[in-house]
Amino acid sequence: MPVSVEIVIPVLNEEDALPVAVGRLGEFIKAHPGRDWRIKVADNGSTDRTQEVARDLAAGRSDMSVTHLTQRGRGRALKQAWGESTADIRCYMDVDLSTDLKHLPQLVDAIADHGYDIAIGSRLSNGAEVVGRTVKREITSRGYSCLIRGMFFTPFRDAQCGFKAVSAQAAKTLVPLVVNNNWFFDTELLLIGLRNGWKIKEIPVHWEDDPTSRVKIIQTAWEDVKGLVRLRFGGVPRARKP
Repeated sequence: MPVSVEIVIPVLNEEDALPVAVGRLGEFIKAHPGRDWRIKVADNGSTDRTQEVARDLAAGRSDMSVTHLTQRGRGRALKQAWGESTADIRCYMDVDLSTDLKHLPQLVDAIADHGYDIAIGSRLSNGAEVVGRTVKREITSRGYSCLIRGMFFTPFRDAQCGFKAVSAQAAKTLVPLVVNNNWFFDTELLLIGLRNGWKIKEIPVHWEDDPTSRVKIIQTAWEDVKGLVRLRFGGVPRARKP
């Protein structure tokens, strides 16, 4: 049987962007047979027509589903979506598709064929291409990368790129240990995995900035710093591979 891969798209008030993303992703996976591809939309607290749009898109499709949360938070959405999933490999990507989809097979292959537990897209590794990013975002991203590597000596550079994949076992073992339900979810997941010997593959990607992004840089950065301090001085949970 082919390896099953579920791609989660977390959304918050994205009624216009969602049909575009699902359309592009659907065309891409049709052009790349060999895996049992599935799409899941995780609507976390939308107040517009996002949930209705998602259900209309999924109607009549066996390869697409929708999950809905009343509370917001990307981490919270991924916890629920990955927890519900039965796929061998569980991915997620941002609805703006800033990361080129050509890298999706690389994420999947790292886990399915090369023995990695987690695969992450990177905008900061050698070979990555970043287009249209503001100086403020670039400085913030590189500063955060230096902070993580200085505090935890991590081999990976970009913890926060919205383009990741985990094995089913990693989802079952690591995700329940993540405390944060928002943007720090990604970093916390990687640090727990790294400290417990789970194999992480970092893949340089082509990434184009979304000028309409609603991420609040200062607020998110402060949340990330508090999360790093919590793990550095409170300890990283034990999560050995079975």
